[in-house]
Amino acid sequence: MTTPGFGAELFLGRLRTDLLDRLAGVPRHLDDEEERFLGRLREFCEKRVDGDLVEREDRIPDDVVEGLKDIGAFCIKIPREYGGLGLSGLCYLRALMIVTTVHSALGELLAAHQAIGLPQPVALFGTEEQKRAFLPRCVREISAFALTEPDVGNDPYRMRTTAVPDPETGTYTLNGVKLWVTNGVIADLLMVMAVVPASNAGPGGTTVFVVEADSPGVTVEHRSSFLGLRGLENGVVRLHDVVVPGANRIGDEGAGLDIALAAQDTGRLSLPAVCAAAAKWSLRVARQWAGARVQWGRPIGEQEAVAGKLAFIAATAFALEAMVETSGRLADLGTDDTRMDAELAKLFASERAWLVADELVQIRGGRGYETARSAAARGERGVPAEQLLRDLRVGRIFDGSTEALRTFIASAVVESHRAGGGAPATGDGPGAEAARDDEAGPLAGHRRFASRAARRLGRLAGGFADRPDTELGDCQRRLGRIVDIGAELYAMSVTCAHAEALRDHGDAPVRLADAFCSQARIRVEEMFERLTANTDAGDRALARQVLDDRFTWLEEGIVDACAEGPWVAEPKPGPATGPNLRRRVPAGGAPNPAETRRVL
Repeated sequence: MTTPGFGAELFLGRLRTDLLDRLAGVPRHLDDEEERFLGRLREFCEKRVDGDLVEREDRIPDDVVEGLKDIGAFCIKIPREYGGLGLSGLCYLRALMIVTTVHSALGELLAAHQAIGLPQPVALFGTEEQKRAFLPRCVREISAFALTEPDVGNDPYRMRTTAVPDPETGTYTLNGVKLWVTNGVIADLLMVMAVVPASNAGPGGTTVFVVEADSPGVTVEHRSSFLGLRGLENGVVRLHDVVVPGANRIGDEGAGLDIALAAQDTGRLSLPAVCAAAAKWSLRVARQWAGARVQWGRPIGEQEAVAGKLAFIAATAFALEAMVETSGRLADLGTDDTRMDAELAKLFASERAWLVADELVQIRGGRGYETARSAAARGERGVPAEQLLRDLRVGRIFDGSTEALRTFIASAVVESHRAGGGAPATGDGPGAEAARDDEAGPLAGHRRFASRAARRLGRLAGGFADRPDTELGDCQRRLGRIVDIGAELYAMSVTCAHAEALRDHGDAPVRLADAFCSQARIRVEEMFERLTANTDAGDRALARQVLDDRFTWLEEGIVDACAEGPWVAEPKPGPATGPNLRRRVPAGGAPNPAETRRVL
């Protein structure tokens, strides 16, 4: 049985710093085998991966994919008994940080396979026979998770893909169209979510199946192209009369959403790792550029307007590292309910990293807006800052948009309070006691602030517990601010814990944590104030008038550049009518697991 997670306790008014302080191990250090693996991965990325080539050709070369397989980058967390490296989740997050700074598409390739692709759901919910059948294949074969549909995003209950069972053969026949399947264009194995119709045999419901990508009836109809993430093998996959053995069903019929959510608990930690890496790279570029660029007789970094941006980037980079380090270690412990922590980490990291990238582009000025290729062609250092901005933008949408995550978290918080789990009005409890006992520490003031704010937050969140669900729909923005306050308090807490654990690094970690918390406290106070001083009611009324076409006259005097077509394409049932765009990356022979570990 798991213990309550830090995030869940936070919204109940309890700042459980004891849950963070008990983490074992030395931050920023892994064991020797893991460090050797990361060293080999870094060397491979530095010497054999050309990020500009990926950007130019919108494709990760086959030899790069094969090289990553040879290193073991596709099986970092797969247990050794199934052919994987059996390394920690934190090591996996560190690996993502390395590859994503070469090109963002590499991080998505590995994360879509290991975080929400086949290895995680099978490891968590598969039978022993399924683990032995599929996990060894995931060492060198690529998997993808097919959930989203043209008319189904964050509302999976509207899913149309069906899986009709045949009791005589013990098989299921799948039909449907899946949109935005990351890795779907090159996948060997698909994790497909489909609805089993209710029958006399059972209630049916959303269910997960392993589908061979080369099965008859599986067609990659379209390779999607996006604002950023060039090289991402994301596409539309059609399933027409695809017959799947019953042995390929993961979990019970109707358990699909639980399986997907469990996989996302750890999968959502992938994005904070990518964001932390982006912030670290942004800090490096901003530091070097702000020291080299001279305006009005001195480096721009010494001028207050830019200095404020440098301080924000440095403090945020440290906070994101703390978030990855702490959440990764908690997930590896496996003793806490970290679902809320993962959601808060994803929400906070994706929003802050986007602002960091925006500030980097601003510091670089015109050079920030210019592509790295263009700058290099005229003789200057090619810095892909504009690419980073484009690539990071999807973080606020992927794996649950910011708005959807706020709603999901708020709903869970309200339900927890309805169950009577909130803190007493005095706020007494282990979290509050820990904050008071820490008075002598250099970050004590920030922890006391967070503890008081958590108690206030718990009371505010509890105030929604007595409201009917029909009223909560008009409180999304207010509840969203409560969630954002919680995310800031979570970030402050893990940052303080991380800084205090890095005592061997002198006073630098504490100075960074102090800067971050000072900035965060201002944001928290502003959001508390906006809970009552806002324009929410007026904005709702105005939005309704917009939807009623009251202001179409305001749209006059422009040319609409949109192409003709429906806003949401209605998927047509039946077989594919065009070519299969699946790209077959050579799988190669599976290496000897012991030999793979030896060379690491």
